[in-house]
Amino acid sequence: MQQRSKSYRRNQILLIAGIIFIAFNLRPAITAVGPIIGSIRADMGLSNGIAGLITTLPLLSFAVLSLLAPKIGYLLGNERSVFIGLIILIIGICIRSAGFNFTLFIGTALLGVGIAIGNVLLPSIVKQNFPERVGLMTSIYSTSMTTFAAFGSGISIPLAQGMQLGWQKALLSWSLLAMLAACIWIPQLQRNASIQHVKRQTHPHASIWRSAVAWQVTLFMGLQSFIFFSTVAWIPDILHSHGISIATSGWMLSFMQFISLPTTFLAPLLASRLKNQISIIIGIGVLYFLGILGLFAGHHHVLVMGSIVCIGLSQGATISLALALIGLRSENAVQAAELSGMAQSVGYFCAAAGPILLGFLLDRTHSWTPSILVLMVIVIIMTAAGAGAGRNKYVLESKNIVP
Repeated sequence: MQQRSKSYRRNQILLIAGIIFIAFNLRPAITAVGPIIGSIRADMGLSNGIAGLITTLPLLSFAVLSLLAPKIGYLLGNERSVFIGLIILIIGICIRSAGFNFTLFIGTALLGVGIAIGNVLLPSIVKQNFPERVGLMTSIYSTSMTTFAAFGSGISIPLAQGMQLGWQKALLSWSLLAMLAACIWIPQLQRNASIQHVKRQTHPHASIWRSAVAWQVTLFMGLQSFIFFSTVAWIPDILHSHGISIATSGWMLSFMQFISLPTTFLAPLLASRLKNQISIIIGIGVLYFLGILGLFAGHHHVLVMGSIVCIGLSQGATISLALALIGLRSENAVQAAELSGMAQSVGYFCAAAGPILLGFLLDRTHSWTPSILVLMVIVIIMTAAGAGAGRNKYVLESKNIVP
């Protein structure tokens, strides 16, 4: 009995370590590109518009593959599917760094495919293996993901220029982290606990796409993605338009991402302890609204810093809370995978559209005011959808299914 208990504990530790290292790989291969995009553009002879595809392609891969990932997980098992995703990620990173225009874009699309599989199936793995600790595990892996997203941005220039690796080797270096994650994940392949055995005991023929609660979770995920990628893309320019230096604006963007880490960890923990999540979502929505409203006060640097703090805290809370809601609103791993695929597919289409829309509004109006107003409206809609998603209901309860 004692030997069995030790074996179980060891297996759980390996599983948690594997989840954390997979989370480490879900963002830096993408966020590492931004700081060195100028070097890539100059070296490859790309226009600004074509260079923008380097950051947009992974989001489009996320959107498309998020619909397919639950089916892959169902057929092959979550553990084996995530391992395949890591292998695709490694191949994509290597191809991207080959030094040709066509390999740059093929590799970028491939690494987006690999990351998308992990994005979608991690909530299902958490629901399957830690059904009573969804909040804690979501806190752990979402914080791991966010930390390495910021880390990816932070060390690109030191790798490419400080260590004189150049942009190709700097981006290639992230394949080592993915290889390490794949090695740590190998013990899970021995069990490969397929989710096929999880039966939908209620409403076996109900589609998650007809669930009102599923759509509320999806809208919350999508709209918070819209705001996150829009602000990450444009806040330096918004601040610069108010007279803040471009260097200071870039530092404030980094600070915004750093300040999000505490709420990234705490929000799912708090959400899992509450009977419903309506109050916490409304509180975050109010904080987010005030933060974006503060962008109008660009000439008052103290108010701007307060705005950046509010936005950062809200962003950390909304992304991890969106992931937690996937587990909290699902009855089993099958539902969690399907809801994750639905929410993240729509979410990343929204994410890809956000920066483009704000840029279009700037070109048309030559002012950031319409863009800031759009973000404020999106926050209101996101909060309303989140309040619906925060109710203590499951996605496939009969009263939540639209005929």
